[in-house]
Amino acid sequence: MENEFLSKFEDNAAICAWSEKLQSERGDSLAEGYISELQDFTRVNVVQNELQELRDIWASWDERIKQLFYQSYGDIFYLLDIRVAKHLFRVMVQFWNSAYKCFTFGEVDLVPTMKEYTTLLRCLKIQVRKTYAQVFSGQNFVKKLMSISGMSEPWVTTRIQQKRDSKCIPWKNLRDLILTHPDERKRADIFALSIYGLVIFPKALRYVDEAVIGLFDRLEKGITLVLVILAETFRSLSSCRKTDEGRFIGCAQLLMVWFHGHFWNIYKVSYRVFFECYSSLKEEAAIQRREDISEEKWMEILQNLHEGDIEWRAYWMVLDEIMYRCGNFDWVPLLGIWGAIGYTPLLALRQYKSRQFVPATYRLAQSEFSFKGVHYKKKVRDLSDAWKQTCWMKKLAVGSMVTPEYDGWFKKKVNDNVPRPSLENTRPMVEQLQVAPSKLEIKKQDFEKKSSELGKKIEQLEEEKMHRRLDADVQRSEAEKWRKGKTKAEEDLDSLKTDYKKLRLSMRTAGLGKASEQ
Repeated sequence: MENEFLSKFEDNAAICAWSEKLQSERGDSLAEGYISELQDFTRVNVVQNELQELRDIWASWDERIKQLFYQSYGDIFYLLDIRVAKHLFRVMVQFWNSAYKCFTFGEVDLVPTMKEYTTLLRCLKIQVRKTYAQVFSGQNFVKKLMSISGMSEPWVTTRIQQKRDSKCIPWKNLRDLILTHPDERKRADIFALSIYGLVIFPKALRYVDEAVIGLFDRLEKGITLVLVILAETFRSLSSCRKTDEGRFIGCAQLLMVWFHGHFWNIYKVSYRVFFECYSSLKEEAAIQRREDISEEKWMEILQNLHEGDIEWRAYWMVLDEIMYRCGNFDWVPLLGIWGAIGYTPLLALRQYKSRQFVPATYRLAQSEFSFKGVHYKKKVRDLSDAWKQTCWMKKLAVGSMVTPEYDGWFKKKVNDNVPRPSLENTRPMVEQLQVAPSKLEIKKQDFEKKSSELGKKIEQLEEEKMHRRLDADVQRSEAEKWRKGKTKAEEDLDSLKTDYKKLRLSMRTAGLGKASEQ
């Protein structure tokens, strides 16, 4: 089902007062004295689908079909080229604060927002004010796949397989369709479906889950899939914290781009964000990032992260109003394709360059549930109804970016077993990422320095040559002017001589005439 948004905008100061009063009366997500059951360190399986076949197919397409794909699905193709740094990702999971549905890195809380992910995906067909929730399946899996692929029922039925608790279709069957389907529109649709199933929601390796196909079947309605991506990302992060050696089944590529977007000043990369055709995913795919940083080093860095290490507003972020709650909920419920979870955008106000105050987090820790059992459908209906009325606030950045009340709340809040800052190492992130260069890097730097100097010398010589050429041209011009002037003077002199002779002759003639008269 799809829900249209009925928006309500409220004053920033009023929301600040409401949130702080609510937090004071009802309490926090976790009460004081809470004992976490989470392990100190979770081993996370970050194995990804092999995507080279998808890249090869894209490379074989002409510009016409690529533009057809962009118009319908935005920049999701670039996710195929985003590298997932496994050491960094495993460590990031340790800092996922399940009680508050955010990352708690050292001194800061940071969480992907709806606006950030919407900006990254850059799909014109996404309507931010239109959400999706699947409660009952009015059209079964086979019919939906037939509609998307344009294939017959026997073809679809013979290729569906059961993987654990859900039905799937193998990637190899979708790959064959992309390569042989006579309809270009269908080829682009199936290619996009494969990205959704293998990259964005990779539940079973080399298979596309039926829930993904259910979501994809409704994309033409213009629903926003960002809410679904965030929901399954947050749910998978929480699941990995609870389960030793759990596999992450959210979109790791998108999460990596989001993370680096808040540390772009550390990497000192120049971006062309103001260009109309700018793509942050394309930009990120082209950046070569270091992969030689160990898990121990990343743990040390993120454990002692300071506010000064973070660029609160991601370089590609476009500031906008902030949706902070839905219906009767004090936060925003997110409906995924396998379950639901809550999150509070009021935790991330600084990511909108807005003043950070105490967020309302009561019962946020108990907001998650799966789409299983006999009672989940009623919960989904309640959450879906809540999305029919959304509350928004305008950003406000005045004075300090953090209220004194928030500072006090952050210091005393009970976290769900995230690594605490270490007093042994408080160096800024940029210093900790510095490493001694190898012999090869030193030689490379010397070569680049000499090349730069040689290049400057060549430019100087070229400039001198140009000036000399200009001087020669000026001298030739002056000589030509002098020659023309001399010629003109000689011509004038000859003309004067001629006139003088004529005058003498005239005077003689006049003298002879007077003598005859006498």
